[in-house]
Amino acid sequence: MADQHRLTVVTKGRGSIDITDEVARLVRNAPAGSGIAHVFVRHTSCGLAITENADADVRRDLETLMQRWAPDGDPAYRHDMEGDDDMAAHARSLLTGVSISVPFAEGRLLLGTWQGIYLFEHRTQGQQREIVVTLLG
Repeated sequence: MADQHRLTVVTKGRGSIDITDEVARLVRNAPAGSGIAHVFVRHTSCGLAITENADADVRRDLETLMQRWAPDGDPAYRHDMEGDDDMAAHARSLLTGVSISVPFAEGRLLLGTWQGIYLFEHRTQGQQREIVVTLLG
């Protein structure tokens, strides 16, 4: 049995947004007692990740690493139709990925103590992002 939902997240530009509570709310109301929450973002210039939720420095450091791995405005990029951050955002999306799966039971996500689910915005300007959450149980 599958239960599917859509979340809209408005970003303020590059950075991470904790979406754990929104996904957890959907799981609490799921008809299935246990299963998998599959979370998918419908865009190619942002991504999803499960990472540290206790210290925001972790997410800032991840952004620093992404800047090194996929810098804005690299002259080797051919794809720059939407600006200097265009190709870098697509590359960063590959690094973070566009989907994650988290098991749930008894109406709760089975994340580890220090884990959270984050949308990583890779564009420098704010965007409206759509996330599909499918609860399989």
